[in-house]
Amino acid sequence: MYVRGLELVDFRSYERVVVELGPGPCVFVGPNGVGKTNLVEALAYVATLESHRVATDAPLVRFGAGRAVVRCAVIHDERELLIELSIEPGRANKARLGRSPVTRTRDILGALRLVLFAPEDLTLVRGDPSERRRYLDELLVARQPRFAGVRSDYDRVLKQRNALLRSAYLARKTGGSRGGDLSTLDVWDTHLAQHGARLIRGRLDLVAALAPHVSKSYSAVSASRSDARIAYSPSVPLPDDLEQGLLAALAEARAQEIERGVTLVGPHRDELTLSLGELPAKGYASHGESWSYALALRLAAYELLRDDGIEPVLALDDVFAELDAGRRDRLAALVGDASQVIVTCAVEDDVPATLRGARYIVGGGEVRRV
Repeated sequence: MYVRGLELVDFRSYERVVVELGPGPCVFVGPNGVGKTNLVEALAYVATLESHRVATDAPLVRFGAGRAVVRCAVIHDERELLIELSIEPGRANKARLGRSPVTRTRDILGALRLVLFAPEDLTLVRGDPSERRRYLDELLVARQPRFAGVRSDYDRVLKQRNALLRSAYLARKTGGSRGGDLSTLDVWDTHLAQHGARLIRGRLDLVAALAPHVSKSYSAVSASRSDARIAYSPSVPLPDDLEQGLLAALAEARAQEIERGVTLVGPHRDELTLSLGELPAKGYASHGESWSYALALRLAAYELLRDDGIEPVLALDDVFAELDAGRRDRLAALVGDASQVIVTCAVEDDVPATLRGARYIVGGGEVRRV
């Protein structure tokens, strides 16, 4: 799989730009702040329907415009598919596949498989558990797009359940005699357990498949003997029957949840633990080890998707400037045979020679191949 062309209209800093791409390495060169990252962000948004830089869609639309449009042509098995996405903050986004509108925007998921490594990925190792949960869920959807619906259903139920608990909490705090109406809490418990069990099972299967790739990738990129291991850590002990286990845990935590006004049990509270040898990576890994671990997580995702039979596009956003010479060369050797590698950099010499393929100059709202 590779991206043959990308067109952006009113996306971030671009009024309009069209870029023709090809397989192999594609290197975008330009000073910081000229829009290199905007290009890979647009592709990543098509692949995941999320930005790795911002939590909402509004910053993706150029100032003064009402919407942004991203079009990309993807080649897979010698067949071309056009994907079009209209980003409309405050309204439902719209999408087309092959020029035909889709019922739901998430129906385009899977049309472009892409793994992006960016400087923000250091938070996978050093950041909050939510960063690692997001990493798992995005990879889960990339492998099996149906999990986008599972995530959406779980988030909707969680929001409703939290609203119910919050209203009861506020009623009690303001002197309500009954502390709010919780008569529908059992119903929401059932829905939360159903959708949560599906999500946890998907994550558990994913971590089992991902773990050996993480260990192998860390050793390759770091040239270290330390063993990188990942494990899924649920917020509560769960039996084989995940749905019943969640229901039991919700029942046990109910008094505390009512007291605090928030849902305390479920996959939104789980963690992906990262360790190096016997120590947790967070708090113990050095800066170089943390970078290597973050790289290993992305490379492992790439290898896992490739094992599934569809090789993803690999994007490396301003990565080589953060790595020492040894890690640069090892990374280049690991990804040199990828069907397409999109690299952004401020200094071309930071990119190992083996990845200097097609070259593009970015600046002034334009992208020019040289």
